[in-house]
Amino acid sequence: MAIILEGRPLLLGVIVLLVAGCGRDITSEPGDAPNLEVWIDEVRQRPAPPLEPLPVMQQFETFEYSAQGIRDPFSNAFTDTDSGSGLRPDSNRRKEITEQFPLDSMAMVGTMNTGARMLGLVLAPDKVTYRIAPGNYLGQNDGRVTSVTDNRIELVELVPDGAGGWLERPASLALNEN
Repeated sequence: MAIILEGRPLLLGVIVLLVAGCGRDITSEPGDAPNLEVWIDEVRQRPAPPLEPLPVMQQFETFEYSAQGIRDPFSNAFTDTDSGSGLRPDSNRRKEITEQFPLDSMAMVGTMNTGARMLGLVLAPDKVTYRIAPGNYLGQNDGRVTSVTDNRIELVELVPDGAGGWLERPASLALNEN
């Protein structure tokens, strides 16, 4: 206990000296800093450092595009613009409700025989079961149903070939056994 009491006045004295050393002299005026003013005057009298010269602009060789008479690679010159030949979707045909869904989002869930023809039952993403017969359209690629069997609906889709034309692609929906 005696050591703690003896060390307190010494500790208090060290703290007072540290605080006094950090304080500013309150007798001096705010503009009374001769060393600072002398330094500022010296810095102002020094000559400014020289500026680096601007970089020399590189001269580029001019180029004249002389391919004025050559075919433009970005035009539609590669596509067949003859609308009379080739496969095309029928733009005047009224779309069926089953053409709003992608083919892979639909599932065949059964068949129904009406005597003369077989109908396929397809469950669409809207949770409605639609009756599909040959000649109906399915999917978003103008898929025309060609045949309905006990376990499969066959169709032919029209897909773009990338060059402005259309290709027929076979597709099918198989009966879901779940």
